[in-house]
Amino acid sequence: MATFLYKLGRLTFRRRRFVALIWVALLALAGFGAASASTATSSSFSIPGTEAQKAFDLLDQRFPGASADGATARVVFKAPDGQKVTDPANKKAIEDTVKDLKSGSDQVVSVVDPFAPKSGALSKDGTTAYTQVSYKVSGMELSEHTKDELKETGKAAKADGLQVEIGGDALQAVPETGAGEIIGIAIAAIVLVITFGSLVAAGLPLLTAIIGVGIGVSTITALANVLDLGSTTSTLAMMIGLAVGIDYALFIVSRYRAELAEGREREEAAGRAVGTAGSAVVFAGLTVVIALVGLAVVNIPMLSKMGFAAAGTVGIAVLIALTLIPALLGFAGKRVHGRKARKAMASGDLTKGEEKPNAGTRWARFVLRRPIWVLLVGVIGLGAIALPASSLEMGLPDDGAQPTSTTQRRAYDALSDGFGPGFNGPLMVVVDGDKAAADRTVDDIKGMSGVAAVTPPTLNKDGNTAMITVVPKDRPSSTQTEDLVHEIRGAGGDIKASTGGEVLVTGQTAMNIDFSQKMNDALLPYLALVVGLAFLLLMVVFRSVLVPLKAALGFLLSVVAALGAVVAVFQWGWLGSLFGVEQTGPIMSMMPIFMVGVVFGLAMDYEVFLVTRMREAYVHGERPGQAIVTGFKHGARVVTAAAVIMIAVFSGFIGSSEQMVKMIGFGLAIAVFFDAFIVRMAIVPAVLALLGHRAWWLPKWLDKVLPNVDVEGEQLQKSKAAEDPDGDRELVGV
Repeated sequence: MATFLYKLGRLTFRRRRFVALIWVALLALAGFGAASASTATSSSFSIPGTEAQKAFDLLDQRFPGASADGATARVVFKAPDGQKVTDPANKKAIEDTVKDLKSGSDQVVSVVDPFAPKSGALSKDGTTAYTQVSYKVSGMELSEHTKDELKETGKAAKADGLQVEIGGDALQAVPETGAGEIIGIAIAAIVLVITFGSLVAAGLPLLTAIIGVGIGVSTITALANVLDLGSTTSTLAMMIGLAVGIDYALFIVSRYRAELAEGREREEAAGRAVGTAGSAVVFAGLTVVIALVGLAVVNIPMLSKMGFAAAGTVGIAVLIALTLIPALLGFAGKRVHGRKARKAMASGDLTKGEEKPNAGTRWARFVLRRPIWVLLVGVIGLGAIALPASSLEMGLPDDGAQPTSTTQRRAYDALSDGFGPGFNGPLMVVVDGDKAAADRTVDDIKGMSGVAAVTPPTLNKDGNTAMITVVPKDRPSSTQTEDLVHEIRGAGGDIKASTGGEVLVTGQTAMNIDFSQKMNDALLPYLALVVGLAFLLLMVVFRSVLVPLKAALGFLLSVVAALGAVVAVFQWGWLGSLFGVEQTGPIMSMMPIFMVGVVFGLAMDYEVFLVTRMREAYVHGERPGQAIVTGFKHGARVVTAAAVIMIAVFSGFIGSSEQMVKMIGFGLAIAVFFDAFIVRMAIVPAVLALLGHRAWWLPKWLDKVLPNVDVEGEQLQKSKAAEDPDGDRELVGV
């Protein structure tokens, strides 16, 4: 592989104008596709194989035209202190608002009159009322006119002194991340300038990462309608694409500068940089792609699409690092070094300062002197941070997780105060049977302790399916509500035996419960698949059994510690105000499996970039301890810069207005910190120091079976040595 990539690097360096033109053309084509594509609709959310989804599909069949998947809005009215909503002036203001809602948009299906008999839309104390607006289409498909009309709702009522708040998914919008990403990129730029000492060298990784993300996100936007991609798909692709795009380019540019320092010609230096560091980039990218594509085993279409889209963006980042970077290095010329470095190169003194050990060398020697202590401190420290993960509670965010400054949250609180905490998460019970089965179901549910109210069954035209609304006593995300869902489902067996009717529980609350359960069930199989495939890949890369095993165990430690930090901040509220967490609550259901996928790929990046140089030194005859020092001498500075850049990019998403994006940004940033600076920089060298030669042990039969991909560039070095015996030099590692 190293030989092929070496030739590719030289070719793209020579044909740099043609290569640059191709990538610019691809960016323009993707941008044109995104600009000409129709506005994307909301990604359909389905959970195949669950009871809630089965009930939802049954409703679509038996209640055609009911827009069961359409958006809803709850407009909540609260009377001033000492008044009631039934007072003449307040009642008239509410009735006028209901009329405006009915006539405000042709996308409206129905509007509930809160004063109609048996509407159940008035609180017992008379201070709160609500009207529910049902729409023909989902929240993301609503026109801007419809949304504007909804937002304008109740202005006259507000003028009369009523408090008017709007909840529901009708106001759903694309997550806004604000200026966070720009700040992250700015920090990345500063780190690159400090690392390289050259504005040109620092600008190359940023430029290529932006081009890669531009192509990836534009392609996602262009295909969003065709492939039913949601709004968070492009956010994830941007997050991952920026991080790996900058890092992969960073490693190629760093290796190129090292080759120039050895005195090689620019084209030769580009070829060797791509042949050696490029090999590590390819395998690092493969681990990320495996982790992201592996999300498909969860069998949730939305998550699978997010994984595939992000994996495609990572693939683009790898291709850009291997082709566009050497082309741009050709344009950069000697400016890839700073002024001082160029003067030193001209005088032949560029390597004079290398006699003094750098920080990476000093740290590696410290770890070699005290490997047991470093190992214990690292493991115990991460273990302590991981403890909150044992209290992990999972769920999907609703309006109750919104900041208190939003109208959605105020509507949620007003409904809870006026109608009870369970009112915001009603259960929809679907009975696939006749009226007798439906009546029996209602009677059984009324006798359950966790039920606040049950509506009479609503039958379809054929009389073979009924809908029943059940209001729990407790809030939607509580364990008591989850127990109630299981109790209703458990009672379905007896009802079916006596009446023949099948009882199914659905609704947003039940969907959340089923989603969380499905994510829990898929976690271990997904972990086994991703870690197993990556273990085999790393065994091929490192020609070792223990090194990949150590890499996998270190990853598990860092990801559990990161989950512990997420629980402490977003569930317990520790330092919540520092990260803009206004409302604590359960951790998003997909967070554990999502972190496993993304963080595993990123963790293996550092493992590959750092340990391949150790492997290279060991293969060329250095003792195990010296190989560790050599790896840190050449790799610690660059890996540290890469980690800081990733942390900066991910931290930029903490500023998002969307709780899910904020949580993902924080979780990935803290996971990268733990994995790069504690696991890879401390625990890994300590374990390798304790293992010694055994770290690189591989059974002979396995050595014969595994393909030799030559990530270290050993074959490349031999071929170059044969061509130029007097000019051969040891390849400088990543």
